[in-house]
Amino acid sequence: MRRLTSAASALALAFGVLVVAPGAAGAAGTFNVRDYGATGNGSSNDTPAIQKAIDAASAAGGGTVLFPSGTYQSRNTIHMRSDITLQLNSGATLKGASNDDYDDAEDNPNDDFQDYGHSHFHDAMIYGDRLNDIAFVGEGVIDGGGNLITGNPGDGEADKIISLTRCDGLTVGDGLTLRRGGHFAMLINGCTNVTSDRLRIDTASDRDGWNVISTTNVHITNANIAANDDALAFKSDYALGAKLPNGNVTVHDSHLSAKCCNALMFGSETCGDFTGYDFGRITIDGSDKSGLGMVSMDGTVISDVHYKDITMTNVRAAITQKIGTRRRCGNSPGVGRIHDVTYENITSSGQSGNNFTATLWGESGANNKISDVTFTNVNLTVPGGSGSVSTGVPSNDPNDYNPKSIGTRPAYGWYIRNANNIRFNGGSVRFEDGDARPAVIVNNSTGVTFDPYVAERGSASTDMLFQTVSGYCVRNGINTTGGALRVSQTGSTESCGSQPPPTGRFEAEAGLCQGTIDANHAGFSGTGFCNTTNAVGSAEEWTVNRDAAGTATLVFGFANGTADARPMDVSVNGTAVGTLTFGGTGAWTTWQTASVQVPVNAGGNTVRITASTANGGPNVDYVDVA
Repeated sequence: MRRLTSAASALALAFGVLVVAPGAAGAAGTFNVRDYGATGNGSSNDTPAIQKAIDAASAAGGGTVLFPSGTYQSRNTIHMRSDITLQLNSGATLKGASNDDYDDAEDNPNDDFQDYGHSHFHDAMIYGDRLNDIAFVGEGVIDGGGNLITGNPGDGEADKIISLTRCDGLTVGDGLTLRRGGHFAMLINGCTNVTSDRLRIDTASDRDGWNVISTTNVHITNANIAANDDALAFKSDYALGAKLPNGNVTVHDSHLSAKCCNALMFGSETCGDFTGYDFGRITIDGSDKSGLGMVSMDGTVISDVHYKDITMTNVRAAITQKIGTRRRCGNSPGVGRIHDVTYENITSSGQSGNNFTATLWGESGANNKISDVTFTNVNLTVPGGSGSVSTGVPSNDPNDYNPKSIGTRPAYGWYIRNANNIRFNGGSVRFEDGDARPAVIVNNSTGVTFDPYVAERGSASTDMLFQTVSGYCVRNGINTTGGALRVSQTGSTESCGSQPPPTGRFEAEAGLCQGTIDANHAGFSGTGFCNTTNAVGSAEEWTVNRDAAGTATLVFGFANGTADARPMDVSVNGTAVGTLTFGGTGAWTTWQTASVQVPVNAGGNTVRITASTANGGPNVDYVDVA
């Protein structure tokens, strides 16, 4: 942002350059709204004074518009300018009003291609279009105060806190809170170069948190978003009259929750393509639709998306991918695709009542299937409790993105249809109450591999059912008591030949256990497990063999009956290759898996896991090497 220090201002005056100063009490580059007439008394309309401060900063070439402690009522739309930072200090609140004096929603010839709230931008507390280098920062609050509309606003009513279109260079956060946002706490469309750190959105009694639409180069860290509708949604619509690009996005170290809808979502508006997304170290607590949702409804191609180290509780649908045929976008779109997506170290548990089975649902066209999706160490615990249902293909509304648009899935853990090249490396699915459905059903797909995999056995006659699947492979598959998975197929072909040969299971009792080999907690494999010493440095070690050098997946069976995670460092042949966090499993008789990919040599390899905290490691049952 272009700002002048006091010294720079003096130098500019000496050379005859005009410098526009802020109010009398303001330092150069800082424009205190009180200097322009704002009262901060919570009852007077401070919008005219705020706008004067913004316009003065803009005339000066940019600056910081400062809100000291106080409550600034804003009864009119604030028009943002380029090169402006709105800074709300601790104790400062910019609050919406219950009136009809906000800007009216503008006309939009593209109304039919997306919902009303997405189609109109002027009807907001703060609005800007085609701006450069703007920011909303500080420890203060921008609060709709329950006065913003959650449906379609009438004349003079606002339904958003922040509404920005076609902006380049947006910073938001630094401790800022957006509260009670109406339909959207923040909606941005057609923007680029967005950075957010330490943004809090509390709009759980209204609707959406942050919609990032048709936007590129986005980097979000340390966000805390509590919404009623979608918490953090990436979309691409036709509101600006064109299909626009999306991508180069990272979201890390954040917490999300959504009461009624989706926590971390692609769609449902999906016109332009999405590529290059990285989500990591995210916790999700609550979602009545999808925790991790991804739909292609309007012809978009979604690719190169990666989820890692994500923990979910109380989500109704842990993972959903769906391709639909709504095609609500300009320029007569076709049907989209989803491909090249990875999920690593994902857990979901704690949902009470009915849930939606984790689902991959592609369309039947050769170019419209879901393809090349890899799940590594994805562990789902579902409510279960269902009786038997038909194993036929459930109903589907291709125009609806909601997980409930697909009827009751005939599998309790995963239902996969119209998908190619899907791989599960480790991971598991379990239920809280017994279930009469298979754990997994795959339908009309090609190249689906589970190696290894753990599934709790229900009362169904099979654990995994493959229906018209060309080239499925289940290897090193076991149930939670150590028995082999029951695999059935109709009209399908099994093919594990293209996969590397398994090297099998190495039990804890066959390795070097720094602790004791015990057998007092049911459900373990083999004749016992390693109860590691409660100390930093306690370890378990094996020598494992590989036919050739390359990459192997190590899958560790473990139980941790405490609430505290027990991390262990992993090394192969004396070289550190990473750290695995063995989270609490709820009981010492509840066994789960954790996996990591490592480089190995041909022949013997020393695999060692070493505790890095005083609690030591979990009870270690085995390592599978594949």
